[in-house]
Amino acid sequence: MLKLQRKSLLIINALLSLLLINCNTTEPPIIPEDITGKSIESIVQIMTLAEKVGQMTQAGKAYLVDEDDIKDYYLGSILSGGGSAPETNTPSGWADMVDRYQEQAAQTRLGIPLLYGIDAVHGHNNVVGATIYPHNIGLGATRNENLVRQLGQLTAKEVRATGINWTFAPCVANSRDERWGRAYESFGEDVNLIASLGAAQVEGFQGSSLFASDAVLACTKHYIGDGAPRWGTGNAGMIDRGDAQISEGELRGLHLPPYLAAMAAGTGTIMASYNSWNGVKLHGHEYLLTDVLKNELGFEGFIVSDWQGIDEIPGDYKSDIINGINAGIDMVMVPGNTRGSGHGYREFIKLLKEAVNEGSIEMSRIDDAVTRILTIKKSMGLLDSAYQNDRALMPTVGSQDHRDLARQAVRESVVMLKNDDSTLPLSKASSKIVVAGRGANNIGMQCGGWSISWQGGHGATTSGTTIFEGVQSSVSSNTEVILSENGSASSGADAVIVVVGEDPYAEMHGDRENLELSSEDLDVINTVKDSGVPMVVVLLSGRPMILNNTFEDADAFLAAWLPGTEGDGIAEVIFGDYNPSGKLPVSWPRSMSQIPINTGDLNYNPLFELGYGLTY
Repeated sequence: MLKLQRKSLLIINALLSLLLINCNTTEPPIIPEDITGKSIESIVQIMTLAEKVGQMTQAGKAYLVDEDDIKDYYLGSILSGGGSAPETNTPSGWADMVDRYQEQAAQTRLGIPLLYGIDAVHGHNNVVGATIYPHNIGLGATRNENLVRQLGQLTAKEVRATGINWTFAPCVANSRDERWGRAYESFGEDVNLIASLGAAQVEGFQGSSLFASDAVLACTKHYIGDGAPRWGTGNAGMIDRGDAQISEGELRGLHLPPYLAAMAAGTGTIMASYNSWNGVKLHGHEYLLTDVLKNELGFEGFIVSDWQGIDEIPGDYKSDIINGINAGIDMVMVPGNTRGSGHGYREFIKLLKEAVNEGSIEMSRIDDAVTRILTIKKSMGLLDSAYQNDRALMPTVGSQDHRDLARQAVRESVVMLKNDDSTLPLSKASSKIVVAGRGANNIGMQCGGWSISWQGGHGATTSGTTIFEGVQSSVSSNTEVILSENGSASSGADAVIVVVGEDPYAEMHGDRENLELSSEDLDVINTVKDSGVPMVVVLLSGRPMILNNTFEDADAFLAAWLPGTEGDGIAEVIFGDYNPSGKLPVSWPRSMSQIPINTGDLNYNPLFELGYGLTY
């Protein structure tokens, strides 16, 4: 009788559990399910729709309504966008925050840990005190595949030290127009160079195994043609998020090879691009996302959308979700409010479940997306043991070894465009050296965008060495080094180093119709020219600038790109500790009328060709 009663109770409990699953997909029975060692297929079979949709959702840290939503909505991923830092922006502050979020994920029925994503695009650049090395355009100038791989390893260690396990990098855009505000995120205009350096960065991030404690998941972006839109087809008539009006042959020839190389290197994820291809938004482009990337090329990882990327598909928000998921998006980045109503991830989850229940999205498409996501998580060891943040890597963040490697990257990225009368290298025994220009003592300007905040900023935004400080440490103790931002102290100097260039910027805000130097920069250059002192111009920029008379006025000219926190690497070139070896990763235009300009153009006549660079 007791056995019969116990059996009856088990049957009743089982029926109640089934009733709960069928009647309320957001509240499955809170009975922990041990998925350790189980196949992905068996895990997907026991998941409710709410759990599956949760895994497909990436919420923004800054837009969490309540931290309990991580467990209540079974979220699969969180991200910190540019500047979305914890209250205390320190390595330990980041690690504490991520641990807290992972504890929420551990309380769900299946206990699946989060993927935490961040744009660590030139080092762990959101974290104060981390090592920030040159943006990709500078790395393209190094042409050093092994160095780029080592920098990826550096980044992986610093990112994992803070508990984060996913970086939205590398960017393998082929930048075809200098006016594009993301040009510095590209390794250049040579598709073979982009492919080799992108693959090396993937290998550096992911290491020999994603299971390793010092590896992070890579996300190759932005698929595809993000650097090719025509001017006037993007936001506010510019380029960003515009339309790549090119043939499929050009798309495959100039923009696809870096993805093939990244896949061969093992990239676990790929991010869809904001841009359109011949009028169709990539986030809703089933042919390119599914037919080409997944089926033809055999990509087995998962595709993540860009920041609110599905919102730009024509139609209302629900149709955006349906079209984006059916096109092949597996995880959707829903960081904030969508269409001005509600909180992004809550609304997204509600509408996605509605679409599935109505039959607008087949369950097989949901299962495919979740299978891809969980397969990556399993390869990272996230399904076979409780999440544990290993803080043993914390001392690597901003360590001297890492800064030394970043300084090497700075040295190798500098391209010497002019050196009349052997002006360079300067003598360390000079009596007086003046360092002028608004970039002379400006960490923020050296770093550019995607540095501590989304758009970056001027001044002492983080720790590092400015170019002025690098000069100070390079010369003899008897040399007077003067900082004179306006150049007025130039008279009587042995040489003046003038550091000019672009204000920090990132996507959208960086699109510029005119790439000439600012009047402020030109005033400094003219002041120094009038002094008659030998002038070395150092340009901090994310792309070639229109130099006009500046190039003629300079005795020596260095393109230093956006070098990051280690400005002493530039000083090492100036004073001859390192023979400049950088080669242009892009063509350098003579005037705005030549833009866009790329090698292979019919009337190719740049100021400097792709690959140009002088040495001592």
